[in-house]
Amino acid sequence: MRRLVQLYVGLALYGASSALLVEAGLGLEPWGVLHQGLAELTGISIGVVSIIVGAIVLLLWIPLRQRPGLGTVSNVFVVGLAMDATLAVVPSVHAYGVRVPLLAAAIVLNGIATGLYIAARFGPGPRDGLMTGLHRRTGRSIRLMRTAVEVTVVATGFLLGGTIGVGTVVYALAIGPLAQFFLRAFTVPAPAAAPTVVAGAEPRRAILPR
Repeated sequence: MRRLVQLYVGLALYGASSALLVEAGLGLEPWGVLHQGLAELTGISIGVVSIIVGAIVLLLWIPLRQRPGLGTVSNVFVVGLAMDATLAVVPSVHAYGVRVPLLAAAIVLNGIATGLYIAARFGPGPRDGLMTGLHRRTGRSIRLMRTAVEVTVVATGFLLGGTIGVGTVVYALAIGPLAQFFLRAFTVPAPAAAPTVVAGAEPRRAILPR
């Protein structure tokens, strides 16, 4: 039960933190740049775009022979819905005195959310699974695959009108250490193995023929 709650709280907070990055207007995380660019192009809300892109990425798992978990499928829908819900209730901000702290809070919250849902161990997000799948299929390092995918995503999103700024750079530098810290903090202990019971003399006699 704890793992399920942790999974969905983490995914909801991830969507909320992504929405706060949008409101800060100082640069988005790589996939957020793509989502915002597509939203500008299509007129669809950024949360719905996130769901559509997540579903498409999940389809790419098929040729990569990746198996989604509950967390993978939930990621596609919960993050996008939470993002749109947060954008609907958070007022627009314009002053740098508010936008800079909002950016910092969004990045820290994103790190907390990442630690929560990954530590729940219900499967990686569709975008993370794409990178690990490419690593397995190509033999290239995960770092190289992640860099290649995210550079492509950022460049495409920027060309479509997504926001790149100081927040994009700060996010890229900070999210790894933050996610690692909170992953350790929220790790759910694995169930203890059942002790091996060795039959003594009396049970052994009970199965002997009379």
